[in-house]
Amino acid sequence: MGWSSVLKSLLTVFVLSILAVCSVESYKCIQASCENGNCSGGTSTCETPYSCFSQIQKLETPSPDTNLVLEQKGCASYQNLCALEFSATLGNRQKFRYKTQCCTSEQCNKENLTLPPLSSEVNGVECPACYNNKTNTCSTTTPLKCTGAEKRCIEVTSRDLSSNIVMYGKGCATENACALYMTVFNNIQIKTSCISTNGSPALKSAASLPVILLLQKILL
Repeated sequence: MGWSSVLKSLLTVFVLSILAVCSVESYKCIQASCENGNCSGGTSTCETPYSCFSQIQKLETPSPDTNLVLEQKGCASYQNLCALEFSATLGNRQKFRYKTQCCTSEQCNKENLTLPPLSSEVNGVECPACYNNKTNTCSTTTPLKCTGAEKRCIEVTSRDLSSNIVMYGKGCATENACALYMTVFNNIQIKTSCISTNGSPALKSAASLPVILLLQKILL
C-alpha cells in the first residue's frame, strides 16, 4: 500500500471520528432546586450529552425545626454519581438519607424521587454512636441497635464549607455509605469510613474462620 493510500485511510478515520463526536445525542433535562418543598428559583431546562439526574437528600433530627429535605434536578456530568442511595443513623437520633438516579431521554427527570419508609426492625448489629457538631471527635459513645438495611458501623466527619464548622458522628449505615467523600446539601463536605466492632456479624464470622479451617483439616 502506497503512502497516498495510507494518508487517505487516516484522513477517513479522522473524519469519521469527528462526525461520531459531533453526532453524540444530547438531552434536555428539568432543572430545579427545592428546599423543604420551596422551589424558590422555579424550574427551567438544561442540555447535556450525558444524562439527566434527580436527587433527594433528607435530614431528620430530634427537633422538627432543624429537619431538612433538599430535592434537586438537572443535567448530570461524567463526574456525577448516578444510582447512589444510602442512609445513616448517628448518635442523638441524627438520620440522613440520600438518593440520586440518572436517565437518558428527553426531560426524563420530570417526576420527583421518593424515599421508601425506613424499617424499624432490629437487624442484630450494634454500633457505637455519638454526634458532635462542634469538633471532629466524640469523648463518649453509646450503643446503638441498627435497624433495616443499616448493617455497617460508620464514622462520619463533615465540614460546612461556608462557615468551616466541623461535625463528627458515629452510628449505623447501609453498605453504600462506606468510603464516601462528597458534598451534600450543596455546602457540607462529608467523609465516611466503615468500622468493625465486636457487635458486628462480619467480625464474628472472621473470628470463627480459623476454627472452621482447622475442622476442615481434621475432617479431610
